[in-house]
Amino acid sequence: MWSDFTDYIIKHYSQSSSIVEVAVGHFPQVACDLKKHLKVDIIMTDIKPYHDEIILDDIRQPNLKIYKNAGLIYSIRPPEELHPYLEKLSVKTGADLIIKPLSTDSINIKGKMDLVNYKKAVFYKKSLNKGL
Repeated sequence: MWSDFTDYIIKHYSQSSSIVEVAVGHFPQVACDLKKHLKVDIIMTDIKPYHDEIILDDIRQPNLKIYKNAGLIYSIRPPEELHPYLEKLSVKTGADLIIKPLSTDSINIKGKMDLVNYKKAVFYKKSLNKGL
């Protein structure tokens, strides 16, 4: 399933300046796979970075410089209480937003998000980045 999720991002965001994963936690697999296949700046953020490649950032008070040129902001299994902050950040930066929730979680977003079924990957997407 992760290869399908990664494949979707590669196919749709290979022309982005950067792609940011928010709340990477201890699961950097997708970002690492994207780094192998794209010549795009892949940025990982978390409130408690455990690795040097993960940038410290609190999505509730984000450092907008990190997300400045992002074509896509995505988060894998973020807590539902962070969903509105992800949406606000997406709107502020003009980046598309993808949320891959746990299968038991709902989406806590006021704006419309489209359910995407891509091969075996299922996630929600909000498109803001015109031209990608």
